[in-house]
Amino acid sequence: MGTENAATEAGKEAAEGLQRSADAEERKTEAAKGSDLAKGADRFEERSKSSDGKSAGAKQQETGD
Repeated sequence: MGTENAATEAGKEAAEGLQRSADAEERKTEAAKGSDLAKGADRFEERSKSSDGKSAGAKQQETGD
């Protein structure tokens, strides 16, 4: 939920805190990795490959979908 969708002031503050925390964790991970994390479709593909080394498209072709 974004801050603009929060119903209360406490909800807005919580959403902002969560976003700051996520941003800090991403920066920490990128620093440890030595490069930026993939975003959007590239991130989906990177995560798909990380589990078994195959892309999402290759997995679909195996199952005939």
